[in-house]
Amino acid sequence: MTNKLPIDSLVNTWNSLTGEVMKRLPIDQLTNTVLQWFSVSDNQVAEILEKVRQELPTTEALLIGKPQTGKSSIIRGITGVSAEIVGQGFRPHTQNTQRYTYPAEDLPLLIFTDTVGLGDAYQHTDTVIAELLADLAENTGCAQVFIVTVKINDFATDSLLEITKQLRQKYPKIPCLLAVTCLHQLYPPNTADHPPYPPDFEDINRAYQEIKETFKDLYDNSVLIDFTLEEDGYNPVFYGLEAFRDNLADLLPKAEANTIHQLLDRETSNKLGNLYRDVARRYMLAFSVIAATLAAIPLPLATMPVLTALQVSMVGVLGKLYGQVLTPSQAGGVVSAIAGGFLAQAIGRELVKFIPGFGSVIAASWSAAYTWALGEGACVYFGDLMGGKKPDPKRIQRVMKEAFSAAQERFKNVATGGDKM
Repeated sequence: MTNKLPIDSLVNTWNSLTGEVMKRLPIDQLTNTVLQWFSVSDNQVAEILEKVRQELPTTEALLIGKPQTGKSSIIRGITGVSAEIVGQGFRPHTQNTQRYTYPAEDLPLLIFTDTVGLGDAYQHTDTVIAELLADLAENTGCAQVFIVTVKINDFATDSLLEITKQLRQKYPKIPCLLAVTCLHQLYPPNTADHPPYPPDFEDINRAYQEIKETFKDLYDNSVLIDFTLEEDGYNPVFYGLEAFRDNLADLLPKAEANTIHQLLDRETSNKLGNLYRDVARRYMLAFSVIAATLAAIPLPLATMPVLTALQVSMVGVLGKLYGQVLTPSQAGGVVSAIAGGFLAQAIGRELVKFIPGFGSVIAASWSAAYTWALGEGACVYFGDLMGGKKPDPKRIQRVMKEAFSAAQERFKNVATGGDKM
């Protein structure tokens, strides 16, 4: 209790003083001005996206299968995106199809077109076929592949078979991968986990041969997979992923096949992150220099609201770069979410200004380094969102701490004109 009271008192004093200052400063005007100075133009974003498109070609995968046959799990396996975000990412495409674009609409490395509600009712088959044929007739120029998904224990596949036949007849040059899924449903009793791949169980072998015979001459490659959720308890979660990757890549042109391999190796995600971060750092540098200049004012706590507005503006700019348009209040929420434990240090930074002679220099260096670290954290946050992943708070905090330590050295002379940048 004795340790808590001074902290509460300090935070209350800080809130009171900064609140009074905010009433007197044109924070909204400052935010708008900074956004105008350092906004990322649509042309600049387009240039970044075009550069990535040139290096990483697009593949369109048409997922053809009944519900609950693992189509969404295939998307998770290839992209690394969580089940929740994959579910939210589908967009209606036609009456009977949906689309999922990875990592973003503006940057379609992979486009998944999923047939929804496909059952054995023949009254819908002609409609589904007509929609898929019309979609294929648009000739987008990207590599295309059919992925037909069948559960290992499902032999009521008449409508699926009819759709596959007509698509292959009309577009024989588009390769087809037959993915037989949900293997664990035919595991022998008391089998608690996946066996070494490929599984060698009599029921699975027999069913697999029957499914391949049913779809004979309609596919180019076939593969056994069982992509589950973590809570299902099977290890690995993506059983047969490497075999799936190799069979899929074997059906694609070399550049597209390389992209599939890079996605599973997470090379592409890192490459995309680096491209965006390189541009983001130009803006982070400008905001950091301004933060140092403002923090050098030798008036404890008076600059906190202005710096906060500046940092909120920076996060808004970075969000726009990553395709996330935020209001100032939303950007402020992101700052609060990722900054976390830096609040106490921020207050300490302001109080050091009471030290005669060099307090403001220390505060300026700290502000620049913290603004830079906040920018690095925001890049990780927005990068995860762009890649369809849930931002990892621990990873963001780790990145911020590392960036802050490195930036302290970089910005230590920024307030005295001896800037090393």
